[in-house]
Amino acid sequence: MIDLHTHSIFSDGELIPSELARRAKVRGYGALAITDHGDHSNFDFIIPRLVRVCGKLADAMGIALIPGIEITHVPPDYIHELAVECRKAGARIIVVHGETVVEPVAKGTNRAAVVAPIDILAHPGLITAEEAMEASRNSVYLEITTRNGHSLTNGHVARIAREAKAPLILNTDSHAPGDLVDQNMAWNVAIGAGLIDADIKGMLRNSQALVKKALGR
Repeated sequence: MIDLHTHSIFSDGELIPSELARRAKVRGYGALAITDHGDHSNFDFIIPRLVRVCGKLADAMGIALIPGIEITHVPPDYIHELAVECRKAGARIIVVHGETVVEPVAKGTNRAAVVAPIDILAHPGLITAEEAMEASRNSVYLEITTRNGHSLTNGHVARIAREAKAPLILNTDSHAPGDLVDQNMAWNVAIGAGLIDADIKGMLRNSQALVKKALGR
């Protein structure tokens, strides 16, 4: 299991990074990105701390830990510049909080994200075909999520991504211990979104590729 979208106490998660990593390891995870919610006010607080703790814990815990950020509720015009700043600060996975149907995300966020230097557009809600095609051109991964609420549009995301040949990735968006899922549950969520075994294996390969890129392998 690889999960590239999770949260710790550095934003609205319940666990400190070490406990999040330990619980993920026990659930069978091989790689985990901690991507706390950030904007211009706090990215320079979050990222250096995650860089430090991920570096210290990875070898000791036997799990690949990747410092990241989820750019969240940032005005679309500022997403590109913030992504650049986050990368310079040390974020190895950059997620943008997409236009989920269960939060008042600014219209235009999906569009701004797929043309920015990011890795993953999380829970992109009712993403358009044009936005998905732009994601495909820019190798931005569209997220299938196991998280309640955000997962309501998984089927739409899967269908649009297939038509646009946009890459998909599966994450939990974990905020609490109970949000972590095992491989079987992740597989079932993907099947529920209308994906077949070949699609799901493709998502796993996408996760593996992103981990290798993030770790410089």
